[in-house]
Amino acid sequence: MRTQVAIIGAGPSGLLLSHLLAADGVESVVVETRTEEYVAGRIRAGILEQSTVDLLREVGLGERLDREGDPHRGIYLQWPEERHHLDFVDLTGRSVFVYGQTEVQKDLVAARTAAGQEVHYGVSETALHDLESDRPSVTFTDEHGVQQRLEADVVVGCDGSFGPSREAVPATLRRTWEKTYPYSWLGILADVAPSTDELIYAWHPDGFAMHSMRSATVSRLYLQVPNETKIDDWSDDRIWDALATRLGHGQDGWQLTPGPVTDKSVLPMRSFVQQPMRHGRLFLAGDAAHIVPPTGAKGLNLAVADVALLAPALTSLLKGDAALADGYSDAALRRVWRCTHFSWWMTTMLHTSGDPFDEQLQLSQLRWVTSSEAGATGLAENYAGLPIGF
Repeated sequence: MRTQVAIIGAGPSGLLLSHLLAADGVESVVVETRTEEYVAGRIRAGILEQSTVDLLREVGLGERLDREGDPHRGIYLQWPEERHHLDFVDLTGRSVFVYGQTEVQKDLVAARTAAGQEVHYGVSETALHDLESDRPSVTFTDEHGVQQRLEADVVVGCDGSFGPSREAVPATLRRTWEKTYPYSWLGILADVAPSTDELIYAWHPDGFAMHSMRSATVSRLYLQVPNETKIDDWSDDRIWDALATRLGHGQDGWQLTPGPVTDKSVLPMRSFVQQPMRHGRLFLAGDAAHIVPPTGAKGLNLAVADVALLAPALTSLLKGDAALADGYSDAALRRVWRCTHFSWWMTTMLHTSGDPFDEQLQLSQLRWVTSSEAGATGLAENYAGLPIGF
């Protein structure tokens, strides 16, 4: 097979990149290890930055988002006996949307299917070749067990932290930074209307808790738990009791309404950055190059920002102008490190460590953020999303 851009990974970053390239007349082929059903059903991010929403609208992917998404003006920050609302629109003129990654994926699949995009799901033994030449290729075994070679002008790794693209950058050239946090999130989906109009981020001596949502009838909630927590040790009743305590059930009359739990999982918390995000004719985007803890709602949005920078860079490169492609890694990493810092800041402000000194610092920081316009604006600016290309 032959194409202009070989894209490894059919998640949001890979399919959005193919969509943006097609709008510029650039052909691509996408290969994906997982099945289409698995990729479509992954429970991941649920908050879209203003910049992400603006881009999706601009490229014709905003119709269902505008109809079914839930715009939020801000978030609540709380600790025992205190709850404060930060209004992002008042502070920065920007908002966020609650619209799950599964819904973004549906929109992308529908758009790319309608356009006749070539996507190979369920492949195995994916390998990258000749990345320092102008004829790189990707080999894989397709779902029927047939070995394939896909030749391209450019290869893009959108295959996350466990795909082959990240490791294809020679060890002598890549640098990595990683932080593993000493706690995880226990997350649930529940078939119950949210008990809040906007997200609640709660500091509590027992550990962080968060009340989010996916729709008017589905709630998404999280608890801070120790690393290595076994999901079987947490019954539904134990989870709801802990959520009620940490989220302040009964505080100023607020009530947490429990409901049937439909999904339950434990999510490790870590940060990871690899650079460069380009090696020869290989470019990395999304989780293939960086991972952030979910506290700042940055993972999906960072991937979108990556491909928004990468698509015009590849289009120009294929036309003979390498300037944007040569600058892609540095441009993307500027935003990556800003979002990595913000995610770390939100995480360390809200998660307990067991250290009484840290506890007082966290409470002091929360009081400052919720009482200082400058502090609140800084959080709002980062959470609602800096412009793509920042």
